[in-house]
Amino acid sequence: MVRFIEWSNELSVGIEEIDEQHKVLVDLLNQIHEAIQQRQGADVTGQIVEKLGEYTRVHFAVEESLMRILHYPEYERHKEEHDRLIGQLGDFRAKIGSGKSSISFELAHFLKVWLTKHIMEADKRYTEHFLLQGIRPELSKKSWVQKLWGSIGKH
Repeated sequence: MVRFIEWSNELSVGIEEIDEQHKVLVDLLNQIHEAIQQRQGADVTGQIVEKLGEYTRVHFAVEESLMRILHYPEYERHKEEHDRLIGQLGDFRAKIGSGKSSISFELAHFLKVWLTKHIMEADKRYTEHFLLQGIRPELSKKSWVQKLWGSIGKH
């Protein structure tokens, strides 16, 4: 089956911890798209959208913490982008919950465009700064975020 979003080196920011988190986001978008294609119920798709929202908040918190710790000069602008998406996801969830909107291909397409554009533009801008500040590009062991999400994702 063709994936809605294929992970590629083009999406890599060159920092394995963050790439692993981005892969989870890509996988959740693929799950949403697949659920829509298979016409699974709104509750199934809604649960995936809920997981996407939860994981997005976790991921953004990690990125923003690193930006603050490493004194990333574009922190405020980057955080504003994160806040906008969290707001948009909240709006989508509210419309879906109220029955005023359904989870559609338009939502999936919006999220795909936003995620790929955000990674390839905004996220890739911090890579050099993070590496120059001593962030290691590879994971030495399973990260605390992966452990945390493993426990959250099972519910």
